[in-house]
Amino acid sequence: MDAITDVREISKIAYGFMGTQALVAGLDADVFGRLRDGALTAADLAEKVGVRADRLAMLLTPLVALGLLTKEGDRYANAPASAKYLDPEAPECFGEYIRLQVGKQIYPHALNIGKALAGTPVGLYQEVAEDPEEAAAFSHSQHAGSMGPAYLMARKVELDAPQRLLDVAGGSGAFTITLCRKYPELHATILDYPAVVDVARKYMAEAGLEERVEYIEGDALESAWPIEQDVVLMSYLLSAVGKEDIGALMRKAHAALRPGGKLVLHDFMVNAGGTGPLSAALWMLVMVTSPEPVRLTAEYLETEVEAAGFSEIHSDDLVPTITKVLVATKKG
Repeated sequence: MDAITDVREISKIAYGFMGTQALVAGLDADVFGRLRDGALTAADLAEKVGVRADRLAMLLTPLVALGLLTKEGDRYANAPASAKYLDPEAPECFGEYIRLQVGKQIYPHALNIGKALAGTPVGLYQEVAEDPEEAAAFSHSQHAGSMGPAYLMARKVELDAPQRLLDVAGGSGAFTITLCRKYPELHATILDYPAVVDVARKYMAEAGLEERVEYIEGDALESAWPIEQDVVLMSYLLSAVGKEDIGALMRKAHAALRPGGKLVLHDFMVNAGGTGPLSAALWMLVMVTSPEPVRLTAEYLETEVEAAGFSEIHSDDLVPTITKVLVATKKG
């Protein structure tokens, strides 16, 4: 990105948090869902969402200015992207991810960035893992946010008729669901905390995959992993652990795979030069609150993976400007 030259660009960055709050408030009030069937006046919309009309009007103005809503005369309607991604009944909706995880967990946790830089880290995932209710809420909200990347991974990463998958810190099981749908012979094991596994069981039942998925309740670093796996997957795990833990996880993955098995890593990654991309860099900044944070790059992970005994290592963008996927093979 070019260096900024205008003070208004600084102000835009400084006040960016207000846009986040407007979006989350709109989701909390179910504004986008209530506009599903067509445009409404502020008064009619206020009656449907149960908010005083004068207060709701103050929210609708920034939602229009942000492009989330449109306004013609005195009637408001969803923007095309809002109808597709923020209406709770839309198939591709990920509004709950924004409302619950971004708005209620990550957003307030970002206030700890300054403390972490000053030497007092407060890890987001460590906090969540200590509270079963928070862990379950995090996993439920993450499910919608993970289904898109999981679909992209199933399209981008070709596996050789795998039969056994270990999804480490698999959360709600979004990646397990998508890969099991692609590979009919695949059976999976999800390893995660007990409260998270309870969430995964629910989604597996909804997907009709109860017979093809097993579970290990525990910590990825401390629990024993099953062996002779065809694939070991870690998605959004490495950015949540300490620097020393990454090498340990790579060695555990190597021990769990059969010769020729595949290691698949998916996470936020910035470029080697440390100049971006912006979305990945901002996610990485939130992770500075971890006790021993590491700035993930594809090059750094390739070195760690090779040191653990893997070969045929390659990486590529998965969600452009946000995440990358790295695939490696255990030497035969």
